[in-house]
Amino acid sequence: MEALITPTIIRWALERVRKPPEQVAQELSVTPDRFAAWANGELRPTLRQAQELAKKLRIPFGYLYLDDPPRETLPLPDLRTIKPEQSVHPSPDLMDVIHDALRKQEWYREQLQHEERPKVNFVGRYSQQDAPDQIARDIRDTLGINMYQRPHTSSWEAFLRYLIMRVENKGVLVLRSGIVGSDVHRRLDVREFLGFVISDKLAPLVFLNSNDYKTAQIFTLAHELAHLWIDQSGVLNPNYRVLRQKNEVETTCDNIAAETLVPGADFDLRWDESKSVDGNVSALAIAYRVSAFVVLRRAYSLNRISRAIFSAKYDALLQSITRRKIEDDGHYYSLVTSRNSHIFTHTLIGAVGAGLESPVEAARLLNVRVGTLRKIEGYIFSHA
Repeated sequence: MEALITPTIIRWALERVRKPPEQVAQELSVTPDRFAAWANGELRPTLRQAQELAKKLRIPFGYLYLDDPPRETLPLPDLRTIKPEQSVHPSPDLMDVIHDALRKQEWYREQLQHEERPKVNFVGRYSQQDAPDQIARDIRDTLGINMYQRPHTSSWEAFLRYLIMRVENKGVLVLRSGIVGSDVHRRLDVREFLGFVISDKLAPLVFLNSNDYKTAQIFTLAHELAHLWIDQSGVLNPNYRVLRQKNEVETTCDNIAAETLVPGADFDLRWDESKSVDGNVSALAIAYRVSAFVVLRRAYSLNRISRAIFSAKYDALLQSITRRKIEDDGHYYSLVTSRNSHIFTHTLIGAVGAGLESPVEAARLLNVRVGTLRKIEGYIFSHA
């Protein structure tokens, strides 16, 4: 029995899912020519093949029968400066991970309302018109971040974990993952987004794409905090090669994040004119526990180096680094709590233990099996 599906929808879904036709054909165990015939309307798949096709294209089966592709919009403001060249549509991975975070944030918000918790007082404390250095100082003071902690963190990863701990202790959910849910085959593309932020005065949330470099995640976290301080939600993928983003909100948050992590006055004191640019960049990246890219941008914005030197050094850094697999290192239950936010996981597991939430719903929110909850609980309390 043939499925009378719409070829236009296949082509739309292919672009949306960002898979080459040959790959989908292989996944469906059909020839590329036959799949191409489905996509141009010359042939039609069987009902069973169409059902499998919808799964591989990550769309509801009914979509295949629509006359025109549905309009999909991100549930958060799209503030991305760099967007994937191959598609104007948000990928299914991005859409699913945002909706997953929104479900967690809604549950946590209702929990806080039930407990009559106070609002997080720094969300929206400033506006986009306020001075970046003033906002940055308030972020550092609120979180208790200063230059004395950084030498005591053994690595950039340790400093990132320290920052996340400080942020969560102030009431912000920090989700950090490189996959959709628990599906290791659906890795998040850093070319599409580096993170997103949900600004809420009771249950603010930030998400870090952990497929990015550890050093880059530090700056992204600071950038997302800036969003909270000026009460601006959004999906982020700024172009860190430029000092002024196309979106003014992103430019403001860039400036706040840079000043938060690398205060200008302190930077001027530490920049050593007797050293080479490379020597300064290397030393200051270690001192501030940020990436060499951030130090380069800071040096350029503070007039320590010229635009030409900045561009040349930036290009050289791009050529010298390689992205490594970082999502799967560490203990599984540590990854679960990191992906779902430590504070969210603790609160949810506690609600299950108190009989306030069902194990089935808790497992759904954490993207794990019900049988795994007890092991997560054991891990949490053994590391309390």
